[in-house]
This record gives sequence, C-alpha cells and structure tokens, in this order.
Amino acid sequence: MAGIVGIQDDDVEVVTQMLENLSHRGDVGFKVIGEQGVTLGAVWPGSQQAPTPRSLRKNAVWDAEQPPLPDPRSLEQERSPFTLASAHIPGELFLARDILGINPLYYGYTGKNKLCFASEVKALLEVTSDVSEFPPKTWYSTRTGFKEYQSYEMNPSFGKKVDEIAKELQMRLEHAVCQHIHGDEMGSWLSGGLDSSAIVALARPHLKKLHTFAAGLAGAPDLMFAQQVADIYETIHHPIKVTIDDLLRVLPEVIYHLESFDALLVRSTVTNYLVAAEAAKYIDVSYSGEGADEIFAGYDYLHQLSSPAVKRETELLTGKLHNTALQRVDRSASAHGLVVHVPFLDPEVVAFAQSIPVELKIQRRPEAIEKYILRRALEGVLPKSVLWRKKTKFWQGTGLGDLLSEYAESKISRSELEKERTLPNGWQLNTQEELFYYRIFKSHFGDLENIDWMGRTKGAPKVEDHIAEQVV
Repeated sequence: MAGIVGIQDDDVEVVTQMLENLSHRGDVGFKVIGEQGVTLGAVWPGSQQAPTPRSLRKNAVWDAEQPPLPDPRSLEQERSPFTLASAHIPGELFLARDILGINPLYYGYTGKNKLCFASEVKALLEVTSDVSEFPPKTWYSTRTGFKEYQSYEMNPSFGKKVDEIAKELQMRLEHAVCQHIHGDEMGSWLSGGLDSSAIVALARPHLKKLHTFAAGLAGAPDLMFAQQVADIYETIHHPIKVTIDDLLRVLPEVIYHLESFDALLVRSTVTNYLVAAEAAKYIDVSYSGEGADEIFAGYDYLHQLSSPAVKRETELLTGKLHNTALQRVDRSASAHGLVVHVPFLDPEVVAFAQSIPVELKIQRRPEAIEKYILRRALEGVLPKSVLWRKKTKFWQGTGLGDLLSEYAESKISRSELEKERTLPNGWQLNTQEELFYYRIFKSHFGDLENIDWMGRTKGAPKVEDHIAEQVV
C-alpha cells in the first residue's frame, strides 16, 4: 500500500531521505514536491494511480480533483480507507486519516518545531524522536489544529426481523467486496474459517481468476480448511508450508516492518508476512477477512459478559484495531508492495453491525455461538461445513502454537527478563518471548525512550500468568 511523508518546511532533501525508508510500500512511483512552504512525498505501487500535484489523497496518492482546501465534512461520507495530506497557502498543511485508521499515519515535530508526518515510524525517526500516532477519524490544519470528524451514520436495525437483518447484512458486505474489484484477477488471504471464506465466496462470482493464499506448519488446520474452501470455489490456491526455521529467518524482517515487539501481534504477523510475500508474486491486490471478530463479537471471552458489556467491548476492540490487527495487515502487505482491502471494515458495514443487537451476535442457548448473525447472513453463500465452523486463534490455526515462545525461553532466562523487563518509558515486558522480540526491535530502532505511539494487544500474557501455567 502506498506511503506518504511530509514536513511543514521547504526541505526536499530531508523528505526524500524520509521517503526512501518507505520505498517498500510502492515499487512503481516515487515523487517529492515542494509547495509554498510545505514539502510532500509519496511512493505508490502499480495498482494505485500516479500522483498529480498539490495533495496526497485517499490511498495515499495525489488526487487532481482535490479542491483548494479539503472540506472536513466530506470525510464523514468517505468509504475507502485513506490518509490525506495537502499543501495550500504559504505554510498551510492539511492532514486527515480514515475513521478506523485502516491506513497508517504518524506525526511529530522537528528540532525547529516543524510538523512532519509519515505512513511509518521508521521514516519519521530520520528527523525526530518526537513521534505520535495520528488519531483515526481526525483531521488537522495548521490554523485549527486537530479536530475529530463524525462517523458515517446508518439507520439502526432495531425492530427488524432476524431474516431482514441477515439479508441486509449480506447485501452490504457483498457491496463492500465489489467496490474493491480491480480487473478480472485478484487475491484473497484464506484461513478456511468463516471470515476469510465469506470474502472468497462473495468475491468469486465477480472475478475470472481468484488466487487464494494460506500458510501454516505441516498438518496445520488452516492448510486443510483453506484447501477445502479453495476447492469449493475453484480458486487458484497457493498453500505455503513453513517450518520453525522459516519463521525465525523472517522474524527480524517482520519486526522491522511491523514496528512492534508486542508478543501476540508479532506471533500472528509472522505467517501473515509469509502469505503476503507469496501473494505478491502473483497479484497486486488482495482481500483480507480482518475485522469480523471485532464487529460481530467473535471472541470466546465475550460470552461471559452481559449484553451491554459486549456492546461496549466490541466497540472498544474495533476502535483499537488501527494499531494492532490492522497494523499487522498493513505492514505485512506493504512490506511486499501489496494492496489489501478489508471489506468487513467498510464504514457502512461497521455502522450497520454496530446497530445489530448483541443477542443476534452471540447466541447463548442452547450453546454459545459467536458471530451468529453473520452466519445467518451467509446461509446459502457458504456450505454448512464452513458456515458453522468454530473460531481458532490465529497462531493455533497455522500450527504455530507456542513454538516461538518456547524458542524464546530456550534463549532467554527468567532472570534476564526480570533484569530487562522495564523499558525506558516505564512499560513492562510480559514474557521472555516479548523480550526476545524487543531485542530485535531495539537492534533496528535503538533504545527509544518514546514508544507511546505503539499499540499493545488485549489479552497479552503477563509473566506471572506464564509462570503460573508452568507451575500447574
């Protein structure tokens, strides 16, 4: 996916240096422009349009149709993920980021107190250590500062019958899939679970060729289930069998691109990274089923919560995707110049999902079934063997399990963890696995005092929990 950088100053040399750190995000275009006291830069892959002067728009490329000053109200109706940067009257800069933060953006200030921004932190570290994440659903202008804009609103589903809700959900999800169709040939990441299989089933009728990609260790459930789905929908399937040595080999690359040492995030990214590498050999644009668990209550622990608590939790999880799971998708894809779309996180799909009663997302009796309304919406689209398949955790489905954590424990003692677990900003490393990743992170980026821009996944194991598990 394309990348952008910029600085509120006339400095083509610095912006060029920043942009070179993002060259992996686009292998076709590289452009830097100076515009009245603001310097902007972008890289883009062949599947995204070439820029025209003045602004960086939508998927982080210039848009010739952009008006002299973007109207923040227009951001509320934008369906495609975007980051936006534009230069106007001398020294004037306008920035914006999409509602869910699907496209990444960070900012900071140089020693001269000049605002700078970039799609990845590594580009900003060229000019400043003062880095913050640019918030989703936010725009900025030099004159007004940071402002939050309103989300896309949808008529609620309350009062509608279950069949009506399911039918409308299917329609909106298929529309979200179709709006990202690029030509006759695309790809889709496929685990064989409900979410990724749904995207394949909805996209397949609209494409002459659909490539699917799955990764796992020998005997992994994902490899078996993905092959079954690929056979049903007659996709061009690419199974990727990996070993622990393959995972360890790419781990430094993964952490460099991911810009994180969060244990669960790194663990779930490694196979994603290998899938993206394989996909980039065949196609330029792919789908991912990311986001369905958050908007449709797909996690087991939610079954134990009251309905109001589930609603709050799913909205919270959705709001935190930007620097956890969506970061995994973006960095895995962008590391290989690949563009990936996430139809479940289309603003209209998300808004409609948030209006659906919790009781239709989690069926509690006679047995707990997560994402119930999504399964109902896909009746007749997916075979029953896939439709009612239970969710497995990402690293369990790929067969990864605890292999990386066990390897880390063989290399790092518990006493080393106790000695090194407190980071310069006060954060605590939870496990030997996390320390293992942090050491790799530090080898790339140094001993950063400011890492507050980094997200940490919910449910990351703490060292005390890990010790307790070993004792039991």
